[in-house]
Amino acid sequence: MLFAAEWGNGQVFWSILWFFLFFVWIMLIFSLFGDIMRSHDISGLSKALWCGAIIFFPFIGIFAYLIVRGGGMAQRQMKAAEEYNDATQAYIRNAAGTGGNEADQLSKLADLHTSGKLDDAEYATAKAKVINA
Repeated sequence: MLFAAEWGNGQVFWSILWFFLFFVWIMLIFSLFGDIMRSHDISGLSKALWCGAIIFFPFIGIFAYLIVRGGGMAQRQMKAAEEYNDATQAYIRNAAGTGGNEADQLSKLADLHTSGKLDDAEYATAKAKVINA
């Protein structure tokens, strides 16, 4: 009880503010390390130097990175998201069996039709589905 009486509203506010700023700082470090490793336009030595600057000079390193390379962070993140989306879509198409283009699908249908596995009505339905898709 005595401990709680010593904390005023201002001290609680400042403690919460400092905790929030510390959390933001940690999240910023993770974001910067992710951006450094995602960058294909800088060499391995430059990546090591940026990581060292952020580790050994935390505030100066973070601010310097944001000033020097911060403008391209959003573009690199968008490019990584697009690559991830393309890979996901390719996997889904591959898993669903619709990985080829229309010509490949029509040629497969024609092979099935000529081998007798599809009759004329099934072939026409499948061909219309491929063309209209």
